[in-house]
Amino acid sequence: MPRFPILSTPQRLARLEPPTGRVRAVLDTDTFNEIDDQFALVYALLSPERIALEAIYAAPFHNDRSTGPADGMEKSYQEILRLLDKLDRSPEGFVYRGSPGFLDSLLTPFPSAAALDLVTRAQQSAPDDPLFVMAIGAITDVASALLIAPEIIDRIVVVWLGGHALHWPHTREFNLAQDVHAARLVFNSGVPLVQLPCLGVISHLLTTVAEIEQYVRGQGAIGDYLADIFAAYESDHFGWSKVLWDIAAVAYLVNPGWLESHLVPSPLPTDQLTWSHDPTRHFIRYVSYVHRDPIYRDLFTKLRRVANGD
Repeated sequence: MPRFPILSTPQRLARLEPPTGRVRAVLDTDTFNEIDDQFALVYALLSPERIALEAIYAAPFHNDRSTGPADGMEKSYQEILRLLDKLDRSPEGFVYRGSPGFLDSLLTPFPSAAALDLVTRAQQSAPDDPLFVMAIGAITDVASALLIAPEIIDRIVVVWLGGHALHWPHTREFNLAQDVHAARLVFNSGVPLVQLPCLGVISHLLTTVAEIEQYVRGQGAIGDYLADIFAAYESDHFGWSKVLWDIAAVAYLVNPGWLESHLVPSPLPTDQLTWSHDPTRHFIRYVSYVHRDPIYRDLFTKLRRVANGD
């Protein structure tokens, strides 16, 4: 494991306090992996009152929507461009390709355009005005940035949707399991980390086709696109609902009160994809409950406003 600077306990606790105002942020997203990243990206862009979004990074993924992590990253990059086009936003100097693969070890980074941009932005940040990194895919790009420039741990706060709840019998969650080396490095690095676990916590963030048709479709080109991909994700909608996992990371920056959280000693993912616990480890902020209704109310309201030109 590489050596990282050690933050003092007061520094760490201060950095782990939920944000109270507008923050600078970047978004690292495997956007084409399924359909929740698209909602999260749009939500972040429609929340300038709380999030000054400086860059978007295309993260790698590998499932039945890609032939491998490099293909997944490129498909995510192209999906980001499609979303920005529907919002009439330029990608120039704003969107960066991430890693073409997952980490092979705890020592060797992928110096992608995304990781290098993250390093540059973090180095230009002040310790009392950290850059928030919303990570909603495999955390490869963030881990690579930490390996390239370990000193940035006192300039960033990572908000990661990854792993399952600490009480869950395993943590075989997609974002974590794709790159266990990267996850282990981030949890071990001491970087200020807010973890949003999937099963057992963010799995409460459900919505349905009926709700999306009512409040998302018709809200401009972007609303119709989001409604289309939501409806197409599953052919049988009878008694069906879907978690839009990734909007939780954005919601945490928009209003941390919508997500109940507390400090816990940092867990560590094992080779068996379970959580290892040690009460002497450094603290992270752990989200233990999500208030579903105000998050969706805020997202739907912002989509309606942009459609009305407000």
